[in-house]
Order: sequence, then structure tokens, then C-alpha cells
Amino acid sequence: MTYLAPRQGLFAIILLVSFCLQTLLLVISTDQQLSNSRALKGEQMVAQLIDEARLSLENKDRVSLSVIANRYTSEQDVTRILIKDNNDDILVPVGNAPMQQGDTIRQIATNGDAVIGSVALTLKDVSKGEIIAMQWPFVIGTMLLHLLLWLIYGYLARPTKEQINALSRDIQELYRDQYRPVDQCGYDRELERQSTGQSASHLADSQVATDNTANATDDEVTNARKFNVHNEVNEYLRTQQNQETGSVTDNLASASASEGGESEIADTDGVASQVTSHTSKLSATRSVDSVKVQVVFHDEFNMLERLAPAQRLPYLALCTQLLNQAVTELLRQPLLLGVSAMNEAHFEDNGASVVLKADNSHAKVALAGVMLAKLYLMLNKIIHDKHIELSRFALPAKAGVSDDAQSEPMTHLLQSIGKKEQLLILLPNAGLKQISNHVQVHNIMRPTTVYERECAIFDGANDSLIQRLADVRNAVLMIEDEDELHI
Repeated sequence: MTYLAPRQGLFAIILLVSFCLQTLLLVISTDQQLSNSRALKGEQMVAQLIDEARLSLENKDRVSLSVIANRYTSEQDVTRILIKDNNDDILVPVGNAPMQQGDTIRQIATNGDAVIGSVALTLKDVSKGEIIAMQWPFVIGTMLLHLLLWLIYGYLARPTKEQINALSRDIQELYRDQYRPVDQCGYDRELERQSTGQSASHLADSQVATDNTANATDDEVTNARKFNVHNEVNEYLRTQQNQETGSVTDNLASASASEGGESEIADTDGVASQVTSHTSKLSATRSVDSVKVQVVFHDEFNMLERLAPAQRLPYLALCTQLLNQAVTELLRQPLLLGVSAMNEAHFEDNGASVVLKADNSHAKVALAGVMLAKLYLMLNKIIHDKHIELSRFALPAKAGVSDDAQSEPMTHLLQSIGKKEQLLILLPNAGLKQISNHVQVHNIMRPTTVYERECAIFDGANDSLIQRLADVRNAVLMIEDEDELHI
């Protein structure tokens, strides 16, 4: 791996500042040189103009003065010439000084000792842009030089492998010195004191040393026995997760008995009961005869609890009626033949649930649960948007589909990770196989529990399923209009 030079960005900023300062100094020095040269040139032009216009100035011949002045204003640096008589009255103004300001050179015109007038000549300023345009080879060359210096620094200042290895060793040593736990240091000192005490005791009384050694050996055997029991349990969890409950308990009991300790057997029995519960819930080969659809409100600020009963109860009744009508209309679909509802939904503050069962082995009860959950989310979206439009209370919803064994974990998942308008699916392989041809799902990113790892999130469906859901949604809404429900 190739590493960049240290602080290469800072070095680039330094070079940029150097380039800007160098360009600024160039502009300032060039402007000063041009100002001095223009000042000398302006004085010479004024003196020459007075010599040429002395006779015309004495006679106040405006035409002659204008012709003479126009010849000087043809110069690129001259912007204006102003000729006045001895009474300070303007005889000839030539040029466009109001448009282009600059340095003005004034000189009095004399004829012997008599003052016959004055001449004022204005020279235009040289802009900074013109100076840079004049010096463009130097500016571009300086920029390329600074860029070359930056590239050379980036190549030569890269750390070598020896420097990287040395730095890595220094960091590791610093980490060990600063972040080693205090209790570990105390434990090391305690070990040293115990070692010194045991040596002295061994020299004083060999029998006491023998007893201490025997006790230490017993403790090590006990710790090793416990360690082996837990290793057996962990190994069992990894290899026997799909076995029946009875065989799980028997195998764990056998593993505990082989260690020969009563306390270990008691610990293993406690672990076995937990393993039995989790194994039955997470078994991927479990059949799906019924599913539970849970619909909860996405109420981040507990607004439903603060709502008056006169508003909360009608809203919950509306949601209940919508869900029951959605169940009725959905189960009329030929695709879901053989699926029936085991209960009538009723919304409470914590939501509602519907249990669907399969009347025969060909019924797609898992697909029916996913379709029902998605259908109600579509209906609730319309209800929510309409209520918000009318400035009335409404809440978004989220739903979850699981079998009976995993209904409680699904409730926790909806509370912990469920998001607005989201559909969570927690089904065994048989249920996932039913929906695989119709629904797309994706897994939860960075799961923290076993159930989060097994849970899937509804990500879309094929066109035929979406069209079926849209037709059922429209049928439910038409029933609502006929029943004159105020949405």
C-alpha cells in the first residue's frame, strides 16, 4: 500500500500562498516601475507642449492650441490635456478624463518672467489585469514551478516501510502502556507477591505447600469442568439447532452427566430450557399453517394517548372497519383460495392483529398475510393523507407478518426497528418460499439480535400482485364511500 506524504495538503496550501504572494509582489513592483516611467514621460510631454504652444497661448488662439493638444492626446498613456490662460480660464480641454482617471501633471507656462498660462496633462492608470497580461509568461512559469515542487514533495516525503513499521511499533507500545487496565496491573503485582510468598512457604513448610498445590489443582479441575460444559452447550447450539425439543434436552443432560458434577447439571438444565425455547422459535424447517398479521401505529410522540376519547374512539373504529373489510375483500381473491381468518380485528391503542389459517396444504397463507399487511398500509396511507389534508388527526402505520411461534418477537421488532409505512416479515423457510415468486425482500443492515438477523423487510412485488392489491384497495374504498364513512 502506498502512503501519501505527511501533511501534503498543508504543503499545497503553503505553496498556493507563496504563489499568490509572489504574483502580488510582481504586480506591485511592475506598477511602481510603470508609474515612475510614466511620470518622467509626462513631464517631458508637458514641457514640450508648452514650448510648442507658447505663442498660441500668448495670443489665446484656441484653434491652434486645440490642434497642438490633439497631437499629444493621441498618445496611449494620455487621457486629457487642459490648457488655461493667465487668469486661470480654460482655453482648451481635450481628452476623456471623466471616463479614465489617472495621475495629473501641472506646469505653469511663462514667457520670460511673465506668466501666460498653465498646462495640465493627465496620464491613465495601468490596471492590475494589464500588468498580469503583460507578465503572463512569468505567472504561468511560477505556477508550474510550484506545482512541480508539490509533486516532488509528495514523492520524496512518502514514508518508507521501515518508518511505517517503526511507527506501528511505537503506537502499539504506547497503547499497551496507556490503556492496560489498572486491575490487570494490580493482578500482576498480586501474582508476584503470591509467588514470593509461596516460595518462602515452600522453604519453611513443604507440607503446607503440598496442601496449597492440591487445592489449586482442585480449583483448576472444577473450572475446566465448567468450561467444558459450556463448550458442549455452545457446540450443541451450532450443530443441533434443528433437532426436536426432547433430543435437545437429552443430549445436553448427557453432556452434563459426563462431566460428573451436580452443579454443572443444574446449570446445563437451565441453559437447555432456554435453548429449547429459542430452537423451537427459530427452526427454519417449521411448517406454516397460520400467520399473524400485526398492525401498529407509528406514534413517535404518543399523540394517541393524549387524544380525547371523543376523537380517538371514532378514529380507532374507522381503522378497525377498514382492516376487517380489507380482510374480507382480500380473501375473495382466487390466489388465496383455502385461506380464512380466525378472528375479527379490533384496533386498540397498541394496534390490531389478524390471524389467518390455511384450510388445506395448498393454501398460501404466508402470501395472504403479506398481502393483507401491505394492503392495509396502502389504505392507511390514503386515510392519513386525507386526514392531514383536512387538518384532522391521523397516524401512519407499520405492519409485521409472522407465524404463531414468532409473534411475540415480531411485536418487539415492530417497536424497536419498525419504521413508518414499513412491512417486516419473520417466517420460516416454508413461508418465505410461498412469497418468493411474488415479493422481493431485503435483510436488516447490521442486526444486533438473532431475530433481527432472521427478519426480512418488504422491498416490492411483481406487477400482477401490485395490480391485485390496487384492485382490492379500490374495492374497499368504494365500500367506504357507500357506507358514508367520513375519512
